[in-house]
Order: sequence, then structure tokens, then C-alpha cells
Amino acid sequence: MKGLKIVVLAKQVPDTRNVGKDAMKADGTVNRAVLPAIFNPEDLNALEQALRLKDKYPGTEITLLTMGPGRAAEIIREGLYRGADNGILLSDRAFAGSDTLATSYALSCTLKKMGKIDIIIAGRQAIDGDTAQVGPQVAEKLALPQITYAEDVISAENGKIVVKRRIERGVETVEGTLPMVVTVNASAPECRPRNAKFVMKYKHARAVSEMQNADEDYILLHNNRPYLNIGEWSVNDIETQAEELGLTGSPTKVKAIENVVFQAKEAKVLEPSDADMDELMKELIANHTIG
Repeated sequence: MKGLKIVVLAKQVPDTRNVGKDAMKADGTVNRAVLPAIFNPEDLNALEQALRLKDKYPGTEITLLTMGPGRAAEIIREGLYRGADNGILLSDRAFAGSDTLATSYALSCTLKKMGKIDIIIAGRQAIDGDTAQVGPQVAEKLALPQITYAEDVISAENGKIVVKRRIERGVETVEGTLPMVVTVNASAPECRPRNAKFVMKYKHARAVSEMQNADEDYILLHNNRPYLNIGEWSVNDIETQAEELGLTGSPTKVKAIENVVFQAKEAKVLEPSDADMDELMKELIANHTIG
């Protein structure tokens, strides 16, 4: 069979393991400038599923699509280092402050412009919002079927896709028709590491906004090697309604954020004996923890 056209939706997110008092702006949006930026973990799981399909079906092409400021091009490079073929950075001040509704709208408009796509695959959720809404909202806006909580994309051929899902009480295997939107769990296999050959090939890959202060030699390098040019689209490159974008198109408002650190107040060390286990069970039943 011919190869697949796969788009991986990826996001550069603030590292929420280090949230400080300056993490929020006055308008209720995340102050990304003060937080380290990383590749959203579950999007890496999604990328690995796409790469496995590429390994299985020769001729498959993987495009990373991300929305964010110019520095978000870094995660496209990370995808290229692991085996993706190209990427598109959707970047414009008009997208600033987007919640899931505005984000999924902008992404769906971009995907429409990209033409025929067999599989759109994304992580289940981003760690900066934990909503798990963007993937399903994109599917709804594109009128495509969706499979969520995926743990393994088993096959995608003859117009059909077979996926193993991890759900609350076990796993299930489902089949759907292509094109399909798939969201991937953290329980899926971790993404493969960077490939040294790809790092050497793509280490100078840059988006247009990253080339503004480039010298003549660097510009010449990019002219001679087109694969180093990361696609960068603005709001003018896709068909959108302005009122659906950014803060204007975002009904969700974050009022506050705080860093909660769990600390144990009491600890009890038990000996591996029947007597200690019996005593523990009696205590848990007495305080209604169990029973």
C-alpha cells in the first residue's frame, strides 16, 4: 500500500513542575516567559506512534504542527531529530491567549489548508492545561471520527485503522475508518531518542522568524538546503474569522494558579509480620479508610 500522510499536533509547554508566583499574568494567561519550555510529554508519545507507522508503511510522511511564538520551532526540530519529515509553526500575535476552543479552531483551519491527511495524532492533553479537549475539538470541527486514550496504533491500511485504547477498567481494541483523529495516552511507549544522523542534518533548521538576524552565509545555507526551512504560517495564511481567535475567541478565563506541594504529616513504619498487618487493617477499618 502507499504511505500515509500523518500530522502530529504538538505543543511547547511551560514546565509545570516549577511553578512560581510569577506564573500568571494579570489577564489570567500563563506567563510563559518565566517558565522553562519543554515538548509536551504526551505529544512525544503521539510522535512515537506516528514514527512506528512510518517504519511499518514505507512512503509515510510525518508533519509536525504546532501553534506558538517563534521559540516553539524548537519542538519541530526535536521532531525532525527523531524522524519526522517536516513541520509547520503557526505563529501570530492574533493567536495569543487562546484557550482550547480558539486553539482547536486555528489548528482545524490550518489542517484544512494542508489538504488530504490520513491521520491526525496528538497527545491526550497538555500539562499546562490538563483539559484533553483540543484533540476532540479538532476532530469535531473537521467532522472527522476520533479515537481517544490510544496506547498503540496497531495498523492503518486499506482505509481502516486499528487502535488499542487504555480505559479505566482495562484495554479495548477498536477499528475505525480513515481519515481519523487519534489522541494518545502517557501509557503508550515513550518516544525514541534523537537520531544522530538526523541531528546533524537538521540542527540548522529554522523558521522564518528565527532567520531575521541571520547573516548572509546562513541565509545562503538555507537557500541551498530547502529542507532546513521550517514552514511558518501566520493568520494571513489560513482562512479564519478574527473573532474566533486569541483572547477574543476564548471564553475560558483562568482566575488564579497556585503551586501545591504535598507533604506527609505522619509516617508509620511496619515490620513485615502478620501482627503488624493485622494491626494496620484494624486501624484502617476503625477510621473508615476501608470497609
